[in-house]
Amino acid sequence: MTSTLRKPVAQPLNAPTLHRLANGLTIVAEQMPVDAVNLNVWLNVGSAVETDSINGMAHFLEHMIFKGTAQLQSGEFERCIEQRGAVTNAATSQDYTHYYITTAPQDFADLAPLQIDVLMNASIPNDGFERERHVVLEEIRRSQDNVRRRTFQQATELTFDRLPYRRQVLGPTTVIEQLTAQQMRDFHQQWYQPQAMTAAVVGNLPVDELIRIVEASFVQAASGQRSASSGKSLEAQHSKPKSLVPEAPFQTIVRRELTDASLTQARLIMAWRVPGLNDLQQTYVLDVLASVLSHGRTTRLVQDLREQRGLVSSISASNLTYQHQGAFYISAQLPTENLAIVEAAIVQHLHDLQADLISEAEVARIRTRVANHFIFGSETPSDRAGLYGYYQALVGDLSAAIDYPTHIQALDAEAVRAAAQTYLSPTAYGVVTIKPEANEGAGT
Repeated sequence: MTSTLRKPVAQPLNAPTLHRLANGLTIVAEQMPVDAVNLNVWLNVGSAVETDSINGMAHFLEHMIFKGTAQLQSGEFERCIEQRGAVTNAATSQDYTHYYITTAPQDFADLAPLQIDVLMNASIPNDGFERERHVVLEEIRRSQDNVRRRTFQQATELTFDRLPYRRQVLGPTTVIEQLTAQQMRDFHQQWYQPQAMTAAVVGNLPVDELIRIVEASFVQAASGQRSASSGKSLEAQHSKPKSLVPEAPFQTIVRRELTDASLTQARLIMAWRVPGLNDLQQTYVLDVLASVLSHGRTTRLVQDLREQRGLVSSISASNLTYQHQGAFYISAQLPTENLAIVEAAIVQHLHDLQADLISEAEVARIRTRVANHFIFGSETPSDRAGLYGYYQALVGDLSAAIDYPTHIQALDAEAVRAAAQTYLSPTAYGVVTIKPEANEGAGT
């Protein structure tokens, strides 16, 4: 059944069509007068569905998807893409994995079936698995050498006690070294099914043609998959991600203090557990709070702590929204001797947000920024397909993507204050401090 969603007042250019197939696949399509087509396939499969014993499997599988099928030799998909001047890439997160190609409109009908074939019918050969294992292990080693990634990992491990968001998407070396190719084949067969997929396709072809090409590509790929699995019911084998219970907010200030010899300045990360995508309406005002605190040189934390008092080299607030729970972080890079005073200053800013309404100038700035950011972030087929795929796959509602500016612009100063009072306690939060071991200077 095909249905066209209403056009929102704030952004009338967006008019995606939603089409669902009998096999469970959801297709989102939109014609856009830009001479390209982007096919962005989203799966509800990320590190959060893994057990500890296979942590890192979803990301490792993302690498192996491109190692060939019964119809395509390893590397042949990339060669076909490059010969047409198209591009392809993929990414794995906690709640999703997504793959995309961007092609010229005249090449889309030829290249889309290849992308779907590698997704649905990945052969995962033993020799290729062993070669790629070394690539993934090297990626883990590089991430461990990255200060920002190490710092973020410490923050997430403190923020989440039991939810899988505390684990690394890449997985630990000890687990990756023990995984087998057959485990990956089983994981692929369990999760890479149409019911777990959203195919968002945007570009300069008629909507009916975009849908027809994508649907035909999946039908063609599924025929090969049924043959490979000897007639088993793939739909029966598919698993749905479990619904996870959010963790309670911090009840006190929970501290973790570390040292890092590679640093020349300290790191401060303050964390609050907040609603996730499963409570989407509550996330909008948290996005606004992050904007009030740090998105721009004139915002509260940046202006006070960096521009005026010079206590930090950098400071930012971010609202990270996972499926089952979110995390609100305030992060700073600063001299070690300023750690206590900066933490106290941030706490005071939170008190101010809870006591006083933000100004009309702040509200107007945020509304303008959000509207422009939405427009600027929807200018290409890739932008739009990514937007549609993310919200349809994780929220199950395209209007959440299209009407985001409307939701933000409907918030007033009282809603912002209420959210600060509810979610950003100045007396109960997690805090990670990482100090350099040696004398510090101005640097990393």
